[in-house]
Amino acid sequence: MLDLGYVRDHLDAIEKMARDRGATLDLAPFREIDTERRQLIFSTEKLKAERNKASDEIGRMKKAGEDATTLLARMKEVSDTIKNNDVRIGELDERLKNFLLMVPNIPHSSVPVGKSAADNIEVRRWGTPPKFDFAPKPHYELGEGAGILDFESAIKIAGSRFAVYIGLGARLERALANFFLDLHTREHGYTEILPPFLVNTTSLTGVGQLPKFAADMFHLEGTDLWLTPTSEVELTSLHRDETIDEALLPIKVCAWTACFRSEAGAAGRDTRGLKRQHQFQKVEMFKFTRPGTSYDELELLVKNAEAVLQKLGLHYRVMQLCTADMGFAAAKTYDLEVWLPSANEFMEISSCSNTEAFQARRSGIRFKPKTGKSDFVHTLNGSGLAIGRTWIALVENFQQADGSVRIPEALRPYMGVDTIPALKK
Repeated sequence: MLDLGYVRDHLDAIEKMARDRGATLDLAPFREIDTERRQLIFSTEKLKAERNKASDEIGRMKKAGEDATTLLARMKEVSDTIKNNDVRIGELDERLKNFLLMVPNIPHSSVPVGKSAADNIEVRRWGTPPKFDFAPKPHYELGEGAGILDFESAIKIAGSRFAVYIGLGARLERALANFFLDLHTREHGYTEILPPFLVNTTSLTGVGQLPKFAADMFHLEGTDLWLTPTSEVELTSLHRDETIDEALLPIKVCAWTACFRSEAGAAGRDTRGLKRQHQFQKVEMFKFTRPGTSYDELELLVKNAEAVLQKLGLHYRVMQLCTADMGFAAAKTYDLEVWLPSANEFMEISSCSNTEAFQARRSGIRFKPKTGKSDFVHTLNGSGLAIGRTWIALVENFQQADGSVRIPEALRPYMGVDTIPALKK
């Protein structure tokens, strides 16, 4: 959420920001509500001052034996007006809050202005695409051919956009999660968290998922609980409505969770395979930082995600997203995209963002420096990595001509095997 005073004083900049993001933002309601609210506050303060002055006068008149009936009647009217104004101001405050909850974050000055993903900027690449002397197959063909992936059973259990992992396919999913967590906790300094997979409305509002993206999530009927869309929600709320000692910053945490998304806005996209599922697993990295160091911490966050891909030997590129392609809460975002041989293209596998104070203001997360007033922390989040998409990348990049899949050396201690064999025909 943006600061009310900032929005009021920078309406032209907010309008430009919305255009740059490709967002529709009508500021006329804000102007009307804010103008009425400020006028009411001004007139109410005048009435309160009049009431305070009259209170002294009434006391004096009573001591002097004078008739204060007229003044008392006037003060009754004043008190009723103040009460009604306070109720109206409360209503306007709520409407302003709801309006601000729908305003996206302001992009950092280094973010390129663009209209679509085509305007994203490639920052760097690592590795090279694997070379095959055969036509590489997509992961869903390889998975079903090796007997490690079953979509038909998933349809019977839950419906489309779900998957059943079998045998070494299930072990590969689990091995990736353990590998990611061990790397981030042992080498990158994160503390592992295992949070609930159900989150309440307040937690989702704090990170910017609600109210804007309600249609993209699963709500538990009759409760205030939702299936988590990303553990960014839970990790943010670890310190919701708290003031953190500055000496503790940066706080670095990571979590493995299942994630659930309805994909309401993705009808017909990537319907085959694991790429866009209603349920998927992810290891999330998250940081609470001082404002002055948050962009240095963002670069380190990206490096932490890159280290996973490098240890697995996967070719990837780092993309800086333009204004129109960034998420609602992000001030600056880098995407890591891994190479997919079957499609001969890159696929997003991690998104690393600095939200600055946007989520902290919505969630009430401050820090207290040694001197001066408390301020909002900056929050950063990044996939480290999306497990299902890493599963896709490994199976495709390390496939063999006979349909088997070679296991990268870094993952072999977690798998206990060097190869996932193809089914014998």
